[in-house]
Amino acid sequence: MEIKAVGVLGAGTMGHGIAHVLLRGGCRVFLYDLSPRFLEAGAGRIAKGLARDVEKERLSAAESEQALKRLKATARVEDLGGADFIVEAVTEDFEVKAGAFRAIEPHCAPQTIFASNTSSISITRLAAATRHPDRFVGLHFFNPVPVMKLVEVVPGLDTSRETIEAAERLVASAGKTPVRVNDSPGFVSNRVLMPMINEAVFCLMEGVADAKGIDDVMKLGMNHPMGPLELADLIGLDVCLDIMTVLYESFRDSKYRPCPLLEKMVNAGRLGCKTGQGFYVYS
Repeated sequence: MEIKAVGVLGAGTMGHGIAHVLLRGGCRVFLYDLSPRFLEAGAGRIAKGLARDVEKERLSAAESEQALKRLKATARVEDLGGADFIVEAVTEDFEVKAGAFRAIEPHCAPQTIFASNTSSISITRLAAATRHPDRFVGLHFFNPVPVMKLVEVVPGLDTSRETIEAAERLVASAGKTPVRVNDSPGFVSNRVLMPMINEAVFCLMEGVADAKGIDDVMKLGMNHPMGPLELADLIGLDVCLDIMTVLYESFRDSKYRPCPLLEKMVNAGRLGCKTGQGFYVYS
């Protein structure tokens, strides 16, 4: 099927980033959120991002203007009926995600494809919460979406070949590289990344080095662009804890046990960049 219009559920960090690259790729986008504040902020960030694309000569001024005209920010679920493809980017919680799909599905055409941007939840389980699991797929974008090239494409047990191919075409049209991975907890990215971040938090808790020292070792010794604790702050410590919890509960293996310091930071509300304090303090 040809995908001309895409609905994006959630106007937060991931949602507005996904909307941005889809607009840049030529799609009409319905950016949906129940919060007028989030919608306004998300649309504003998209406009700033497109203006930055013009400055960097990735788009012309006319192309940026046309992209903005293809954006409709809405709190009306009925507007999503005009979308050929829906990408969900709400809170990393199964019930929240499943509830979002159940709420919008009656307003969508029977052939609409649904995708989740989940970073750890089973695609097969989410698909089973919808009426057409064959038209459900995982699309795991990375933050910041306009910069990061990778999208993990994750079929569920019942996902059809046509759905996978349509999803991969959409990803490519947005200028991203689709990589197909199996529906396993954490997929590839977070099954490898999150235990590294978790171990860095253990090193901090045990006094092996301070936060800057741990990050400097990984940047200077392993050539990582960011240290694991800096990256955790960018991702959000609550998201890191959620993913580690999914890995631990899924595999029942102690190597995935969330670090107590990570749990303590989340309980204290120190979630990283978005709250102004995590392993570092942000203005």
